[in-house]
Amino acid sequence: MAEQNTRLGILLMILTTFVFSVQDAVSRHLGDNYPVEMIVMIRYWFFGVFVMVLATRQAGGLRKAAKTGYPLLQVLRGTLLVLEIGVMVVAFTLLGLVETHAVFVCYPLLVAALSGPVLGERVGWRRWLAIGVGFLGVLIVLEPGFGVFSVKSLVPLAAALMFAVYGLLTRYVSRRDTSATSFFWTGVTGAVISSVWGIWYWTPMTGGDWIWMGLLCMSGALGHYLLIRVYELAEASAVQPFAYFQLGFASVIGMIVFGEVVRLNVAIGAAVIVGAGLFTFWRERRAQQQA
Repeated sequence: MAEQNTRLGILLMILTTFVFSVQDAVSRHLGDNYPVEMIVMIRYWFFGVFVMVLATRQAGGLRKAAKTGYPLLQVLRGTLLVLEIGVMVVAFTLLGLVETHAVFVCYPLLVAALSGPVLGERVGWRRWLAIGVGFLGVLIVLEPGFGVFSVKSLVPLAAALMFAVYGLLTRYVSRRDTSATSFFWTGVTGAVISSVWGIWYWTPMTGGDWIWMGLLCMSGALGHYLLIRVYELAEASAVQPFAYFQLGFASVIGMIVFGEVVRLNVAIGAAVIVGAGLFTFWRERRAQQQA
């Protein structure tokens, strides 16, 4: 039964990456025409309502969902995710889906590198070697020193760093808080922070773009719901490697819908990063099994 659940969890993870890739494509489309701050704000209004509705349907309701042993860290988590989403939308408009995801895909390596100082976890020499190889892949994508390097390329790298810290803080607060509590604080904090930030950038939208905005909100909620189901069905170490499917889906959408081109250095660098990331997942799983 566990194996069947793991298999279903893997299939749902692949579906989740497709949903998030569609969300990214819609974000890029809207980001070309409207302020990023407003897009993130409206998206979080929907997300905030979504997490509150989920909380009311669970035992204990809103009070139980909001009860946390780390209120400041939960607020910091939510704030980091809001900023990361905003930076990613900016990256989509500057670099496109393909190159943004080719760099962003290094975030599991950042998680591995920072897990020692942040969580006190032991990182062996093999994982450090994989982290080094992965960042060599990042350099291949960015091409520093070859005359084509742009500061714009650092934008998705900044987003990857923020998402990695967000992930580490999520693991840290899980020592006391449930996943439902973290999910609740993510949505509510994000709705508040994005409103304070984004209301000043309000811009009237056309009727057609409101449809796209609705699709963005729905895909975001669906993606997060599917992700919850994934981790209910299977262990994170079993399904996390399949999150790399998002790079493939985003690249195909970028090429077909937006006419993007996959440069050779981007393809090689992304392959190196993914290979190093898969190795770190494998080492982490082995360490857990031995423990």
